[in-house]
Amino acid sequence: MIDINCDLGEGFNNEHIIMPLISSCNISCGAHAGSLEIMDKVIQLARKHKVKIGAHPSFPDRDNFGRNVLDISNSDLQKSLEDQLTIFKDRALLQNATIHHVKPHGALYNLIAINSEKASVVIAAIQHVFEAVKLYVPYQSRIEEIAIQSGLEIVYEAFADRRYNEDLSLVSRTFSNALIKDKQEVLKQVQKIANKQLVTTVNFHEKKIKASTFCVHGDTKNAIEILEYLHKYL
Repeated sequence: MIDINCDLGEGFNNEHIIMPLISSCNISCGAHAGSLEIMDKVIQLARKHKVKIGAHPSFPDRDNFGRNVLDISNSDLQKSLEDQLTIFKDRALLQNATIHHVKPHGALYNLIAINSEKASVVIAAIQHVFEAVKLYVPYQSRIEEIAIQSGLEIVYEAFADRRYNEDLSLVSRTFSNALIKDKQEVLKQVQKIANKQLVTTVNFHEKKIKASTFCVHGDTKNAIEILEYLHKYL
């Protein structure tokens, strides 16, 4: 099984098109984008299409869409994350929806892949809000190690539409080649990771990687085209 996930509820109003093409979604908790109204709408759509529902918390930074690392204390970060997750949990309960997973967003996701201290903060916030939930993590990351140590179930995630550095970090969006926009190249990357557990880095080296869920970003200009292509050929 190959699970395709997408970050939704971020104000692009394309969820009704995307939802039939994916099998799990990560819904913004309002800190980097979105609103209570949007959360409710996307949760409803996910239930309608039987798509697994995930919370998508982030640094509290709407100005930069959660894609910059904030200079924020561990206690303030944990409180923000717990507030976000609690709000999302409450909205899901109103629709009797099951929360399947949590996937941090943007700069926070990238930071906890390499920073054990911040990763521990994220784990603590999740476990204070949820009794049982899965966590989407990158392979061979700090957050993976700490989640396993804490007894939190993990799901390995890779990115269908992003290029990788040699250390399996994502190529920064400040570089023009960070995104993979060609649908055939996206499919090729997904198939290679799924079938061979290998990814070709930006420097054309092959690195071992594991993933059972693959992210396509909903804010990519041709996201619908990519998702339709993956849906057809996978």
